[in-house]
Amino acid sequence: MLIGKNAFAVSLLLIATLSAQEQPPKNRERLSLPPAAVAAMNGISKQSIETHVRFLSHDLLEGRGTGARGGDIAAQYIAAQFALYGLKPAGDNGTYLQKVPLVGVTPGADTRFTFIPSTGAPADFKNMDLKMLDDYVAYDQTQQSVSDIDAPIVYVGYGIVAPEYNWDDYKGVDVKGKVLLMLVNQPTNDPNLFHGKALTYYGRWMYKYEEAARKGAIGAILIHRTDMAAYGWGVVRNSNSGEKAYLQLDGTPKLKAAAWIQLDVAAKLASAAGLDLDKMMTDAQSRDFKPVQLPVRLSAHITSKVRPFESNNVVAVLPGSGALPVASPLKDEGVLYTAHYDHLGIRPDMPGDNIYNGALDNASGCGILLEIARAYAESRMKPRRSIFFASVTAEEQGLLGSEYLGKHPPIPADKISLDLNYDDVRPQGSAEEVEVSGAERTTFYPVVQAAAEEFHFAIRPDAHPEAGHYYRSDHFSLARVGIPAFSINEGIKFKGHDEAWGLAQDQDYVEHHYHQPSDEYHPGLDWTSDADMARFGFALGWQAASQTGLIGWKEGDEFNRPRK
Repeated sequence: MLIGKNAFAVSLLLIATLSAQEQPPKNRERLSLPPAAVAAMNGISKQSIETHVRFLSHDLLEGRGTGARGGDIAAQYIAAQFALYGLKPAGDNGTYLQKVPLVGVTPGADTRFTFIPSTGAPADFKNMDLKMLDDYVAYDQTQQSVSDIDAPIVYVGYGIVAPEYNWDDYKGVDVKGKVLLMLVNQPTNDPNLFHGKALTYYGRWMYKYEEAARKGAIGAILIHRTDMAAYGWGVVRNSNSGEKAYLQLDGTPKLKAAAWIQLDVAAKLASAAGLDLDKMMTDAQSRDFKPVQLPVRLSAHITSKVRPFESNNVVAVLPGSGALPVASPLKDEGVLYTAHYDHLGIRPDMPGDNIYNGALDNASGCGILLEIARAYAESRMKPRRSIFFASVTAEEQGLLGSEYLGKHPPIPADKISLDLNYDDVRPQGSAEEVEVSGAERTTFYPVVQAAAEEFHFAIRPDAHPEAGHYYRSDHFSLARVGIPAFSINEGIKFKGHDEAWGLAQDQDYVEHHYHQPSDEYHPGLDWTSDADMARFGFALGWQAASQTGLIGWKEGDEFNRPRK
């Protein structure tokens, strides 16, 4: 929500706009931005954000595919903006670019994926030949040009091993050399398990593939169901067609077949094997579940075009002043802002509009990142800690650019106090709410609450906790190495509209535009909400950079261990 410069400065410094009934407790955190920071923040422009989005989502950038020409142009554009702002390079060898070594894997047209009967199969079981993209998607994570699989299939429920919940779907069964069939998501019938309906990392497809590989499986097949995945098959298909990127192999176990199948295909497979999929899914809700070996084998011939290449994260820094009443090395510490610039590129095999422009996902986040960077650079006063800006690659490929950044940060991870991430911030007018899911897990949350109050934002709980958004964007990669991290986004309530309108907009976007060619720039949209989120994030970042001590995770949080 836009606020006049003078009025906003007063609200930040004196909190004079709060009514007597709204006065906070005396010990509540308050923002304390200096006038120079307030002036810089109020200079954040929605028109500038829109301008960046219009360029980054133009057809000329061809969907900003990872390692493709359009993606490289986007990286160079962002680096050029950082240079124009006067920010210092924080990439490799004195440049703004941090090289990310990747391998592109494109499934071959002659790939074959067949379920065949084995010992104990019903007599009427016939080979099930699956059609790529329509029935299944699969990639060879081992980055081989040819992999052949002939292995038994074991159903492992949700494929989760979570000692803290006394949960083990594997029950000690040896699955080495086997193909695992499993459900996406996690058990939700007990509110005391896995945070109830709020998705944890255990429910994410990334975890399931990782755990299967750690167990020695050669393949893992996830059963897609829209309500459990939080997105339709179209998203799975579009995200797993064409070239998919992976970080270069580093000795971590990988799968020959990392696959999904449609729900109706899974139902046919279960029925052909003499089983009932609904019962299998119900059984998996119990701690007592035990793996079930199906009388079925996977016969697969997977061919891949393997292309080693490099993409780039774009990293810049505004050195901190280090100023404190006493001597302090604060300028050697930092606050990080992130947003991914990649999207899905082009699908040459698709008729009609086949460019995945990604205007909202995530040219919007890049536009915000760039405008925040400009505001910091033009401030007449510098924050105490250094401020890093990283526009990362390969998010759509599985958070690869941010994973690499987390493993190779510009300063040691334990010196980075906070990461604030922007991803898919939609232009919908003047925001009345902010979503900061994950902030409540950090010691910084009282400051976030104070900032929301002073911006007159209600903090909206995650509107779709079952979707596991916290584990689906780049802040998660930074959290995994211990850096307190969360994304900033608008809620669903906007000035002049009721909550139902916001929910309808959200549903329409997810169903018709998310990871679709229709996610395009259109003139006439109201980018006020994006500027709102940029100002809010600027204030939080400045405050984090000014605190005496580093921000931490709350005691007992899953990410607190790497921080220690």
